[in-house]
Amino acid sequence: MPQATAKLNAFPVFMRVEGEAVAIVGGGEEALAKARLIGQSSAVLRIIADAAEAELLAFIAANGAIHIAAAYDAAHLEGAVMAFAASGNEALDRRVAEDARRMGIPVNAVDRPELCDFFTPALVNRAPVAIAIGTEGAGPVLAQMLRSRIDRMLSPSLGPLASLAASLRGTAERLLPKGNARRRFWSDFFGGAPARAMAAGQLSQAHDAAVDLLLSNAPASGHIALVGAGPGAEDLLTLRAHRLLMEADVIVHDALVPETIVAMGRRDAERLPVGKRKGCHTKSQAEINALLIELGRDGKRVVRLKSGDPLVFGRAGEEMASLRDAGIAYEVVPGVTAAFAAAADFELPLTLRGVSSSMVFTTGHDLKGNSLPDWAKLAISGATVAVYMGRSVAAEVAGRLIEAGLSPDTAVAVVENASLANRRRFHGTLADLPSLEVRADLVGPVMTIIGDAVAGANFERSEPLAAHRHEGAAQTAAEGAER
Repeated sequence: MPQATAKLNAFPVFMRVEGEAVAIVGGGEEALAKARLIGQSSAVLRIIADAAEAELLAFIAANGAIHIAAAYDAAHLEGAVMAFAASGNEALDRRVAEDARRMGIPVNAVDRPELCDFFTPALVNRAPVAIAIGTEGAGPVLAQMLRSRIDRMLSPSLGPLASLAASLRGTAERLLPKGNARRRFWSDFFGGAPARAMAAGQLSQAHDAAVDLLLSNAPASGHIALVGAGPGAEDLLTLRAHRLLMEADVIVHDALVPETIVAMGRRDAERLPVGKRKGCHTKSQAEINALLIELGRDGKRVVRLKSGDPLVFGRAGEEMASLRDAGIAYEVVPGVTAAFAAAADFELPLTLRGVSSSMVFTTGHDLKGNSLPDWAKLAISGATVAVYMGRSVAAEVAGRLIEAGLSPDTAVAVVENASLANRRRFHGTLADLPSLEVRADLVGPVMTIIGDAVAGANFERSEPLAAHRHEGAAQTAAEGAER
């Protein structure tokens, strides 16, 4: 037997309040909270308080509310469509509730559920779209927590987009037959070019895109979002990145992007791994470019999910150039790059007044050439250097920098799996850095930060690199003896 659906004790409704009076009795915090809530609507606020607190008076002045500065009388409720007993005084709140019921006015008494005809929800406001959340006695904390989560999921542009949709509704119903054509138009409207233009704050372009879509009745063109997945922790993903993942038809992701982040996408989205680990590329960059173009031409909404930030060693430049040449629309959504996550793990200031005022992002492989790159000269002059993917060339990085004049005693911080629960932190000096190369136990992405500013980090939860320096030297000597 299927389990019976639980019954609601209160049924959610939306009440018309435009131009109608809503009465609030009270002069303190409870009344102010209700005034702020109802103030999000187009109702006429009527606040009855003979001794209103300063913050409530400021709200009344700023929002054009009507203030009845007198002791409460039942006549003050006349003509209201809703009433709130928010005085904090049980006897007065009960009197307001009884008067309101006698006059046929629905009433809510703050923190007195036994006196309430209705309960106020936690509200997510994207006018003219509203989401009301009630928890039926489970408490306001749960309702506010749910409101916060839903608020983060909804684009701030949803309200203007819904207003544009309302203005086009009659035209769409005249021009498009019921069924697939009309459904496809609205799907493309809310997920295509009009929505993207509105999200960028381009109201006129959003209107033009909607009209073009309406008149052409053609399927929406594809769109590629190059999205930074951050360093690995799912709660470091940006709100925009999460919204795009929830809207994507296809998610094309690198191997370093954790499954927990890929799983934040739409449940029925197609997921295409494209590799890109050190020494193991399941697809070449040219093949990835071609895949993105093909998906775009098929009208797909694609999230190209890259570890960290797509513009920092993410080959986004090559993908953007290919998409531009192919005429495929795209956008870039920044992510938290690994250098910032590693610095946060160490509580490390990347710039420090009087010590370092500049930064360099680089890879250890930049030192493979015969000439010293410009960034190395900046390191010698005091810049903080963040080295990506540098474990296997740590000795060469250290050797070249010391040879160029950087002190062997320069502070170094190393993080494996920055931002994740299983991260490991190491600290030492530039002279200790070569020990990383023999650390076979470091299997996750390694980030190295070099510079005098590193000395300001918190090393309480990190291991000294020097502990492995002698082990590395002994291993190197043993390998030499075998040869």
